[in-house]
Amino acid sequence: MSSHPTRDDDAVRADAAPAPRRGLRRAADLALASHPGPTVVVTAFSLAMAAGAGASAPVTALVGAAILSGQLSIGWSNDWVDAGRDAAVGRTDKPVGTGRLPVSTVRAAALAAAAACVLLSLALGWRAGLVHLATVASAWAYNLRLKSTVWSWAPYAFSFGFLPMAIALALPGAPVAAWWAVGAGALLGIGAHGANVVPDLQDDRATGVRGLPHRVGGTVTSIGSALALLSATLLVVLAPAGPPSAAAAAVLVAAVGLTIAGTVLALSGGRSRLPFAFAMAVAAVDVVLLVLSDWVR
Repeated sequence: MSSHPTRDDDAVRADAAPAPRRGLRRAADLALASHPGPTVVVTAFSLAMAAGAGASAPVTALVGAAILSGQLSIGWSNDWVDAGRDAAVGRTDKPVGTGRLPVSTVRAAALAAAAACVLLSLALGWRAGLVHLATVASAWAYNLRLKSTVWSWAPYAFSFGFLPMAIALALPGAPVAAWWAVGAGALLGIGAHGANVVPDLQDDRATGVRGLPHRVGGTVTSIGSALALLSATLLVVLAPAGPPSAAAAAVLVAAVGLTIAGTVLALSGGRSRLPFAFAMAVAAVDVVLLVLSDWVR
């Protein structure tokens, strides 16, 4: 019997491919390891909020670059730290866990993105830079340790909650985000955490991850996530001065529908990522409301 570890067929075929094809495959796997869905969505939300608040094109672009680099570092660090766990449970959607992408490559990418994030964030101004770097550090803390504790929800609440503050502080005059924008962001983060974790509860338990959702169970987590998402939308609709507009009421109805659909899917069991997609859709609805409201003070 060979003493060498076995590798999956995809990895063997990748090694046998011509160099240009291997390069393309490596780039595709690196993109997949960055958690492209959340990375693109959070970056797009941030660009919309900066532009909607009146930021100039250069400032908006710099906000997008800083947020993107931070999100890439978070996604890559997650797959770097979880490589062993992903391999143990056979996650075929994880290039590092299957051996298609070396751990050293994704670790180097995470650290490079983090270094770029420091420079780009501070280029927004020291206030905005420090707040944004705190949100990124919070997400890294989740990857490194907090995901396995009862405080697993806290980094999501902190990072989502203070992202509007970082964007606001990057604007001319360094204004601040309204309290309800920060509160809504925190609630969205809590809801997103639950929706993201529920499909992986069984695998996480098998590899020793014991965050809050693992302790309270999938049903409680799904219901709690739905309440957090709805509370975030209610805050964005009702907290701004003046009566809600017809458009805001319509958006609220849409958010309720998306939340109910996502919750039903989550409670039905299985490993579908649709509940998390619905959570991101609710976040998109709330960002639209934020852009249309006076969320900067």
